Amino acid sequence: MEFIILVVGIMIASWSVQNSLKRKFRKYSQVGLSNNLSGREVAELMLRDNGIHDVQVVSVPGRLTDHYNPADKTVNLSPDVYEGRSVMAAAVAAHECGHAVQHATAYRPLEMRSALVPIQNASGRILNFAFMALLISSFGMQLINPAIAGLIFVGAYAVFTLFAFVTLPVEYDATKRALAWVDERNIVTGQEHDMATDALNAAARTYLVAALGSLAMLLYYAMAFLGND
Repeated sequence: MEFIILVVGIMIASWSVQNSLKRKFRKYSQVGLSNNLSGREVAELMLRDNGIHDVQVVSVPGRLTDHYNPADKTVNLSPDVYEGRSVMAAAVAAHECGHAVQHATAYRPLEMRSALVPIQNASGRILNFAFMALLISSFGMQLINPAIAGLIFVGAYAVFTLFAFVTLPVEYDATKRALAWVDERNIVTGQEHDMATDALNAAARTYLVAALGSLAMLLYYAMAFLGND
């Protein structure tokens, strides 16, 4: 019962912040940027101002699919951001370029997160195997020892939790860089700055909730495992 309550609580918190983020994105996407720059133009200008000339700004399909890819050095913007000339488009474009600046300056938390990606992916695959093995074992075919499964759950969620908490400074720092640059470059007015801050802070809260949710699951599995020891 405690596990069900925990999972439901995490789902509700995640839904709440995601819903808030979508509302703010819709709201500020309808507010035109005073200088009429598109998200692509904002991104290219921020990259140039930071002396970054080997990063491409490209459009990718979908909504809220914006991200920076350090592997191929691309700032990937969704169509609404890439082509948009709104406060939202400018804020998101600058935020993703903030990650490119982090990469160019060897920002330590970003390097740590990149190094953790393959470990996190492997942990996910191992965790999926453990779940399937326990499910099959529940029908009488013993494929995995419950104690070993407990260790796998704890280990996997420890990796997920570490990744989630390393992500927090990466995201908050990218937002800080973005907001400082749009102010310095007069990309936004004072009112537009407040809107951009509100939107990017809403996005950051999704990462915070994800990190806290991962920590809660880690503590649950750790206590369950230790309790059975």
